[in-house]
Amino acid sequence: MKIKLNELLENIKTITILGNENVGISSICFDSRQATDKSLYIAQKGSLHDGHEFINQSISLGAIAIICETLPKNILPEITYVQVKNASESLGYIASSFYNNPSEELSLVGITGTNGKTTSVSLLHNLFRAMNIPCGMLSTVENKINDTVIPSTHTTPDAIALNKILREMVDEGCEYCFIEVSSHALSQNRTAGLRFKGAVFSNLTHDHIDYHKTFEAYLKAKKSFFDHLPTDAFALTNIDDKNGNVMLQNTQAHKFTYSLKTIADFKCKLIENSFEGLHLLIDEQEIWFEIVGEFNAYNLLGVYATARLLGFDSFEILEKLSSLKAAEGRFEYLPNPKEIIAIVDYAHTPDALENVLKTISEIRTGNEKIITVVGCGGNRDAEKRPIMAHIAHEFSNIIILTSDNPRFEDPTEILKQMEKGIPSHSSKQCLMIEQRREAIKTACMLAQKSDVILVAGKGHEKYQEIKGVKHHFDDKEELLKILTKI
Repeated sequence: MKIKLNELLENIKTITILGNENVGISSICFDSRQATDKSLYIAQKGSLHDGHEFINQSISLGAIAIICETLPKNILPEITYVQVKNASESLGYIASSFYNNPSEELSLVGITGTNGKTTSVSLLHNLFRAMNIPCGMLSTVENKINDTVIPSTHTTPDAIALNKILREMVDEGCEYCFIEVSSHALSQNRTAGLRFKGAVFSNLTHDHIDYHKTFEAYLKAKKSFFDHLPTDAFALTNIDDKNGNVMLQNTQAHKFTYSLKTIADFKCKLIENSFEGLHLLIDEQEIWFEIVGEFNAYNLLGVYATARLLGFDSFEILEKLSSLKAAEGRFEYLPNPKEIIAIVDYAHTPDALENVLKTISEIRTGNEKIITVVGCGGNRDAEKRPIMAHIAHEFSNIIILTSDNPRFEDPTEILKQMEKGIPSHSSKQCLMIEQRREAIKTACMLAQKSDVILVAGKGHEKYQEIKGVKHHFDDKEELLKILTKI
């Protein structure tokens, strides 16, 4: 595949162009090590590295053209240099053009918010597949082209990988694509150049402050998604979240709301919530879903509303939705011979953990103990550590603080920071067990029939990251192994 450089620059605001604009480009990259013969290298200024420092390396490997924000001192006559104001934004448009603008051939819907993105994207994909509609999805857990699974490395892929897989979806006949849109991706312009049919906002709570520095910056990143929607798109927001209306300010898209608690375009009433599922009233129709928790009632309503806004029939949507299950590692109940209620959930933010524990508290019928195993990741938002522990303490009978993905931090120090959220006068049993396997085993040993064990934080993940190495570790696997043995 080869395309002229000037074709890739059609939607780019350039400052200076030095060299031949008609040169043929065989590939594009932002990692200089991936440059090959006749590559276009985009030099981005990242949080860890400045791509401008690797311009010469990309040229040595065959790059014939460079996109940069600052022109290098040593200009080579055989190389074309294009100076732009924002290289990462330019990358998005260049990637779209290079892959022949695949988002314009799909109905692309993005889900953003702190919690619920993965479940919503997974439900939308499964719903449309159940209706025999060709579609793809991009999520934290996995990517799919129709029913073919492609491993996922990021919540939202980089602009080149994103457009490449969207092109593959189009080539495989996909008509729709549902994608998680993270705040990191929005801040880094990974979705620049994409044309969205719709955007959905789930909620906004304390998360990723380590990256965004302030909650206001985090909010602004999410809002930017809605600010850039085209006039023929829809913007759907959870009006029960205090930031729901903020997302709709300034958007040119058609505005819609959904709610469990107030007047909205799409309404839902929660009739019953149990460990077996949800009984909901949506559009005057009572439906039973094999998905648990009020927070999932919001996810289901958002998915229903999205499908309706895409033009599908209410009855068919609800009929198909009622047979679907939640995404892996999202309030996943694990049947076991000890008849202990064992639940694995990805909850790694204060709000997500509180939602899960509130749901468990509301569903339990008597004096069943709630035993919560929870940790916090290293090299991430440290402010939430005592908050997470405090929430676990508030809603649990026994709390076991343990290691999550410590990464390059000392797990003992993380636990000490979490411990600050436990009241000093607490009469509840609170244990600190650094080894996650031992923590889960201890929870199983302390549980009796009908007690609830919640192992929170990792959900679908199949690894534990320690000192830069990912070791195999699966919360579900560990739970079931222990509960089968004891």
